[in-house]
Amino acid sequence: MIAPLSMTVPLGERAYSIHVGAGLLRDATWLAGLLRARKVAVVTNAVVAPLYAANIRAARAGGETHDIVLPDGESHKTLATATKIFDALLEHRFARDDLIVALGGGVVGDMAGFAAACYQRGIAFVQIPTTLLAQVDSSVGGKTGVNHPLGKNMIGAFHQPRAVVIDIDTLRSLPLRELRAGLAEVVKYGLICDADFFAWLERNAERLLALDSETLMYAVHRCCSIKAEIVVRDEHEQGDRALLNLGHTFGHAIENTTGYSRWLHGEAVAAGLRMAASMSERAGLMDKADLLRIESLLQQLGLRTDARGELSPAAAHAAMSLDKKVKAGRVRLILMRGIGRAFVTDDYAEETLAATLEAHLA
Repeated sequence: MIAPLSMTVPLGERAYSIHVGAGLLRDATWLAGLLRARKVAVVTNAVVAPLYAANIRAARAGGETHDIVLPDGESHKTLATATKIFDALLEHRFARDDLIVALGGGVVGDMAGFAAACYQRGIAFVQIPTTLLAQVDSSVGGKTGVNHPLGKNMIGAFHQPRAVVIDIDTLRSLPLRELRAGLAEVVKYGLICDADFFAWLERNAERLLALDSETLMYAVHRCCSIKAEIVVRDEHEQGDRALLNLGHTFGHAIENTTGYSRWLHGEAVAAGLRMAASMSERAGLMDKADLLRIESLLQQLGLRTDARGELSPAAAHAAMSLDKKVKAGRVRLILMRGIGRAFVTDDYAEETLAATLEAHLA
């Protein structure tokens, strides 16, 4: 067994550990130490529950444990679904010193975290992400929330987990499409601030797709390290943390306008990364060679990036205007001065944005 990789997110009294390894969910004794509580609610979905919920019960060794099984999919990430979690917590008389476990992908993690933030004004929770996208992104940093018909993640709270347990063996149960979608978020980290990691991804793309354990562990650990560093600098997204939304303003517009049904989140992010790179090159910020490298890696990983015909440029612009990063009525974008050199700005020409949307959507 490959030795797990661990790190700490140093947030003072709210500091927590992230553990990345292969087979962690099969180690009931080790897992039990992280799940100590009088009662545990396992928030999961109908796909994940049959695969891994029994591992949590084994670690609990007979302790009171309740499964809260939600429907699968981004379209169910709503206040109505969150209410089902609250109903179960109240029915089983959960108290503030009990524990919620988020067992699943990004939707489950966001919803379980949102419920944990709200229930009795705050209850502890542990993230156990089972998709690559959740492992490298949404499980770390304490962002929780639900979608609204008019905007993605517009209702939520910051609530840090007690711990994050990442078992890369769960990725072997993922459909290939879901794995590829998660790799879009992996690419994002290289583009934000680590050109060497981006180059490593170019060299190791085939190993990642083949689910090589050591390669996956390194990639996931590096992404979590980058995110932890940014979160510690800017926990509540007043500055640098917005960098983590590279590609997301464009991507969220695709998801929202198509009703969260035709595009996986990671696929929309991949299309958004390409659009952000294209706009950066169009604005003279980034060399054409870097744009071509970005497009090549996304293609090498088999990611869907062509959104032409999915929504109009006007519809995309309208959706972007509802993004959380809008300030004083102007959309802030994350652009790049090159690979590994992302920055947040509202200083761009509207015609450059319009030309980018036209080129990629019309």
